[in-house]
Amino acid sequence: MSSATQGTSPPVTTTSQAGHGEGGRWRQVRFEELSNIPIGEPRTEELRTTAKPDAAPRPKIRLERRQQLEHRLKESPTDLDAFMELGRIYRANDRPLEAKRIFEQARQIFPDDQEVLWEYEEAVLARSLQQYREVSDLAARLDTLETERELKRSQNDWAQRRIEVCRARLTRDPSLQHLKIALAEAMYEAEMHEDAITTLDTILDQDELSPIAYLIKGRCLLASGNHLQAMVALRAVALRRAVVAPLKTRIIALKLLCETAEKVGVALTLAKYKQHLAQAERELAQHIASSK
Repeated sequence: MSSATQGTSPPVTTTSQAGHGEGGRWRQVRFEELSNIPIGEPRTEELRTTAKPDAAPRPKIRLERRQQLEHRLKESPTDLDAFMELGRIYRANDRPLEAKRIFEQARQIFPDDQEVLWEYEEAVLARSLQQYREVSDLAARLDTLETERELKRSQNDWAQRRIEVCRARLTRDPSLQHLKIALAEAMYEAEMHEDAITTLDTILDQDELSPIAYLIKGRCLLASGNHLQAMVALRAVALRRAVVAPLKTRIIALKLLCETAEKVGVALTLAKYKQHLAQAERELAQHIASSK
């Protein structure tokens, strides 16, 4: 689903990045990685634009430093540096709720500080993602109506938080066009298909973003029942020569094209897509073999 001053990245180093479920330390996740992941699986691919972080301190040192900073803020509740360091330590310790509390306190004292706002948004995202993953784990163990409802609720909350943050950051800095990918993806998960398509249509002419934009648009059209229009969008991912999509992205699009062509009953077109899919899968297998 990254901004500080005027919507751009804050001029500071933040906590270490890791897997996309570790309390707000995001790894960039590309859409082509998601072929075997349900659409609702957590991801925050375009929300951060920070520089490479420093190595994280050891847990014992973190704990001691955290206690020092908590004491410091009791004595001097307007120490911005203490707020920022303490909030980042909580995020590094996978405690986004505490990080959110700290940055929320800082926002009350420094309402115009864009770096504080940026960190608060990151903590909000981290907390929502953490809750979603916790509920997902519970639902995997307990298949009940209650866990199913809670899973749907947390999934929707995760989508809504990304929508809010992406919209806010784009408002602060409209040049962050890559955020429209994360925004549209979250809209897709929230079943806001028309809004997602409208968002994507503004970046389809940007070569770097267009393959994934067309792929998400194709998914939205499929979800809306517009199979023929969806095939047009998916062909722009799989077969366009002017802008060649990454191999894994093309494979996803070709699989969707095969499924859709079979559904609408276009046998000749289906055969063509299967040929392209087989070729792409051979290329991927060769690439994997050569990289070992």
